[in-house]
Amino acid sequence: MSPLSESIRRFGPSRRMRHVIYYLIGLVSLIIVYVVAYNYALARLEGVNQSIFASFEFVVQTMTTTGYGQDSDIWSHPLMFLFVALIQISGIAIGFFTLRLIIIPLFTGAEVNLDDRLSPKSDHVIICEYRRDSAILLDELRELGIDYVLISSSREDAESLSNRGYAAIHGSPQAAATFERASINTARAVITDAGNANVNTILTVRTLRPDVDVIALTDDSDMESILRTVGADTVLSPHAVLGHRLAEKAVASFSSELRDTIEIGGKTKLMELPVSESSELVGRRIRDTNVRERTGANIVGAWFDGELQLPPSPDAVVRPNTVLLVSGEETALEELNEFTRPPRSFTEHERFILVGLGEVGQAARSVIEKSGGEVVGIDVEARDGVDVVGDGGSKEALLAAGAENAGAIIIGVPDDSTALLTTALAQSLSSEIEILVRVGDAETTQKAFTAGADYVLSVPRVSARMVAKELRGEDVLAPASQIRLVRVPASEFAGATLANSRIYEQTGCRVIAIEDGDGQTMDVDPQWRFTGDERLTIVGGDEAVQKFLKRFDVSPTDLAR
Repeated sequence: MSPLSESIRRFGPSRRMRHVIYYLIGLVSLIIVYVVAYNYALARLEGVNQSIFASFEFVVQTMTTTGYGQDSDIWSHPLMFLFVALIQISGIAIGFFTLRLIIIPLFTGAEVNLDDRLSPKSDHVIICEYRRDSAILLDELRELGIDYVLISSSREDAESLSNRGYAAIHGSPQAAATFERASINTARAVITDAGNANVNTILTVRTLRPDVDVIALTDDSDMESILRTVGADTVLSPHAVLGHRLAEKAVASFSSELRDTIEIGGKTKLMELPVSESSELVGRRIRDTNVRERTGANIVGAWFDGELQLPPSPDAVVRPNTVLLVSGEETALEELNEFTRPPRSFTEHERFILVGLGEVGQAARSVIEKSGGEVVGIDVEARDGVDVVGDGGSKEALLAAGAENAGAIIIGVPDDSTALLTTALAQSLSSEIEILVRVGDAETTQKAFTAGADYVLSVPRVSARMVAKELRGEDVLAPASQIRLVRVPASEFAGATLANSRIYEQTGCRVIAIEDGDGQTMDVDPQWRFTGDERLTIVGGDEAVQKFLKRFDVSPTDLAR
């Protein structure tokens, strides 16, 4: 190693800085060589004696391509032209090298002050360390018109979100200065999803704003009392809600008892009904099911392979994993339930397999046991409630649990790849088994349906829905439902009929109930002319409802259960 290199290393610069130093030394050396050589060549080849500084100016002009014509009338020797051409070409090459080594890293590597990108905030929500696909929640809030600031302790994550247009800053949610940068003095609420640091975060918030609403998300429902004790106003446990929902759907598939219904006016109720593989509706087009004629219920919408049709196409074919959204009186829904569920009834000996006995599995277990079903648990760890120790993605473990004769399997493992493998294996072992799946990535939902799942819920979607419900007061069929249901004032449509309001055409939402100014529920008549005093109950998917609220600039009102 040369003495110069050793001296530079002892100075302690970074690897990139050493490269820059070597580059500058090489560049200066090359310029000196060119200046001396050019000055000498002019004297020997052209007989021109020129100041060394004039030669320096010529070399710099030539290498930077800012000009090099002032000496051209004194060149005549071929070697002189070749030498000047060499200086020109090397100058261009050095320019590109400078751009790559210094200029581009200087701008792309510069530390960005994310705070400078924030617009003034007031009546906003501060979100701390959201761990469940931040983009899904932030898109939800943005579409609902709820302003926010997301705090992330990971600079990489904060910059990535900020570069994509989200209001995100880098900082510790346990530091008061971070909340001050997020304008906590004018915030309406703080949401914390910081795991074990939730307590520290809540205490930090309470020292700054004792009156601000604090919502805590946790994957451990046992933490609820502790989080409330230290200052959380609301504690949400998405995994527990998701587990309950999957179990309720599984039990409902074998029971004539109606679950998760919402009253939408008078005696009319709304509910979701998964269609089992053995249902007599499977294979029929919607128009040929004759549901209304046979039961009096209406098919409002349907999910086909995870895709919502609202209303469904009359020619759409009902499949084993179709989920119908139906409305009607309780007797009509009970009668329709007989057509969608398996032919055998729920018994105390019905077997339900739980794959993964974490928070999701334990929540599902409690629901099934209360219903009198037999639970067989599969988990990689020997813990309470585990009957088969093994990987849910193992055929041997599923056979040991009796999957070939089970009524339903609930897959609550945290790894999506394992969940998909387990889904495919369960489907191969029994075409009759109901498969209900939890996924951690919303984009995996469609893959799970393709693998054979009958019902799929994603943690990010459930979490975002729960948060939106707390902040906006919206109601849904259930916190983990795939359908959103809201009631809105009809003032925006005064003087128009339901038909020419073009609500469905413009937003994809469907009006399923109309309540007049006296609180009486009326039939949904396309020719009804709104006075503006009515309240409308609309139903739709996430994006459709968000589009409706934004398009017509209305806020949801309370929806009776």
